[in-house]
Amino acid sequence: MSAKGVFITGTDTGVGKTVVAAGLVRGLVSKGLRVAVMKPIASGSARTPEGLRNEDALTLIGAANAAAPYETVNPYCFEPAISPHIAAEDVKISVDITQIERNFDTLAALSDLVVVEGAGGWLAPIGPHESIGDLAVALNVPVVLVVGLRLGCINHALLTQLAIKSQGARLAGWIANAIDPAMARRAENLETLARLLGEPPLEIVPTLASGAPSLELTEAAAKLLTVISKSAAVSY
Repeated sequence: MSAKGVFITGTDTGVGKTVVAAGLVRGLVSKGLRVAVMKPIASGSARTPEGLRNEDALTLIGAANAAAPYETVNPYCFEPAISPHIAAEDVKISVDITQIERNFDTLAALSDLVVVEGAGGWLAPIGPHESIGDLAVALNVPVVLVVGLRLGCINHALLTQLAIKSQGARLAGWIANAIDPAMARRAENLETLARLLGEPPLEIVPTLASGAPSLELTEAAAKLLTVISKSAAVSY
C-alpha cells in the first residue's frame, strides 16, 4: 500500500487535537497499518538533556508504530507557550514549509499513513504571511476537523469548514470532542453541526480524563480509511 497522510486541525486552540490525533493513530494501528506521526510546529516545550521536547509531539510518538527521530517528527519546537509565529520571530527562525514537506516525505517512506497534527486553528499564523492552512495545503493530504463541543462551536466549525474549502483543501470529515462536560443541549448542538457541516461526525469522543492514554478511535479510523481509499481510488 502506498503511503498517505491526514492533517488534523481544530476549531480553536484547546479543543483536544492531540487527544483525538493520538486516538486516531491507535485506531489506525489497530487496523494493521504502519502509522507515523508528525507535529511540524509546536510551542510550549520543556528543556531536556536531548533538547526541547513538546508534550503533544511525544504523545503522538507514543501512539505511533513507525518510529522516527524526534527532530523529524517535530522540526520546529519552541519553548514558550505562545503563538508559533511569535515564538519563531523571537529566536530569529523562519518556518520553512519546504523543509516540513521533506520531513513528511521521510515519514511517508517509513509508513502506510502519516497523521499530522497542526497547531492552533486553521488560520493560526506560522510566519508573516503563512498559516497552518497553507501548510496543510502544501502537504496535499485530506483534513480532519476536531470540533470542541462547547458554546460557540457551531460558528467556529462552520467558519473553519469555509476556510478549509476556500483554500482548496479536502475535508475528509470531522470528529466531535466533548471538552465541556457541562455543555447545555449537547445533543441538539451535535444535530445542528451534522446538518450544517453536511455529514455526521466520524466519531464522538466523550469527556475524558486528562491525557486519555488509552483512547482508540477505531470507528473514525475505519471511516477515514474508506474516505481516503475512495479519494485515491485505492482499496485498503
